[in-house]
Amino acid sequence: MWGGRFERGPAEIMERINASIDFDRKLHAQDIAGSKAHAAMLVAQGIIASDDGEKIQAGLDAVKAEIDEGRFEFRRDREDIHLNVEARLAELIGPAAGRLHTARSRNDQVATDFRLWVRDAADRLSGQATDLVAALLDQAETHADVVMPGFTHLQVAQPITFGHHLMAYVAMLERDIGRLRDARARLNECPLGAAALAGTSFPIDRFATAAALGFDRPTANSLDSVSSRDFALEYLAAASILGVHLSRLAEEIVIWTSAQFRFITLTDAFTTGSSIMPQKRNPDAAELSRAKVGRVIGALNALLIVMKGLPLAYAKDMQEDKEPTFEAAEAIELVVAAMAGMVRDMTPNAPVLKAAAGTGFSTATDLADWLVRALNMPFREAHHVTGRIVKLAETRGIDLDALSLADMQGIEPRITAAVFDVLSVDNSVASRVSFGGTAPSGVRLQIAAARTRLGL
Repeated sequence: MWGGRFERGPAEIMERINASIDFDRKLHAQDIAGSKAHAAMLVAQGIIASDDGEKIQAGLDAVKAEIDEGRFEFRRDREDIHLNVEARLAELIGPAAGRLHTARSRNDQVATDFRLWVRDAADRLSGQATDLVAALLDQAETHADVVMPGFTHLQVAQPITFGHHLMAYVAMLERDIGRLRDARARLNECPLGAAALAGTSFPIDRFATAAALGFDRPTANSLDSVSSRDFALEYLAAASILGVHLSRLAEEIVIWTSAQFRFITLTDAFTTGSSIMPQKRNPDAAELSRAKVGRVIGALNALLIVMKGLPLAYAKDMQEDKEPTFEAAEAIELVVAAMAGMVRDMTPNAPVLKAAAGTGFSTATDLADWLVRALNMPFREAHHVTGRIVKLAETRGIDLDALSLADMQGIEPRITAAVFDVLSVDNSVASRVSFGGTAPSGVRLQIAAARTRLGL
């Protein structure tokens, strides 16, 4: 590769630090697709002869077949996927292979390959996230009426429904899908033809290669084309936010399956046992999903740090962009698949959930709202009165609905027996009919709207 300028080969340690073939071989399909599009454009523009173009196309197909069938020898002395493919192409078709690199550089070649790979990864992840949403919607619809406690500070706050709780994750995931689609739209510009950094003097047609590879258009600036990796950063950022959302759900699954909560059960398919304690059923799939998100966030941080101090245009530091991105994509795709499986597998324990929903004076807000509506009391005063009633119930070790009417009238004489209509958890959730609220009727409307938005 460097024979015209260098007299000796690299030191062994230089070869080790410089070579990227051990990981960028993942780009082989994208690299060959880019080369085929580039070769076809060179022929169409009269830059290389058609017979050379035909040899290149046939040779690239042969190289791809060898890789797909596991017969290709990836060599570290050839540094990267680009040189490995080109060297094998030369072995297969001879001197015509040397014409393929006309009017391009490895700089625009790898930028194109990597964009194609990230585009595919974004499409896969968006599809997986949509499947997870479908699983959540199915469970939310089935259990739209199941009452459970809603929490703030992990303390019982107000009664909600299981369906409503799951729909919170649907809302998060819809935004995640939107971020992935937005990132995909922004990255869908083709760097091929930017060459090393300044473009090329050959009469190339960058619009043709962009169209052949499914891009919307070529990138507008040759320096930016080869020196930017914000498309990978944006994918990793979207994947990290998605991962945070999934980690929160995984944490809740871990809590909900514990003996102390018993809110849901998972089958053998998504739990494991203990080597010493035969009674154990551990939610390991949820725990591992929660942990693997750290890899995704770490990949984002790693690439941000790689890019933060680089002057324009290309620097070899950018070779460190692919490994973290590849590893993050593998991790987040596994997590999404595991979470979809667990959501479909879990069964809510409705009696336990309903009993828990009534603890912690969870209908205190309903009492305060009733005082406002029935007695025309200012909310701050109603809040104070309700607090005194809660304190009385707490002192006696009973729930609000176990207090007598006389007990409550001892604090606020105008309270009537109608107050007991709002103190049950069923009536509480049914009353929350404001848009986006927990009432089962509203939850079902939310589910239908989400199915329409996502084509589910």
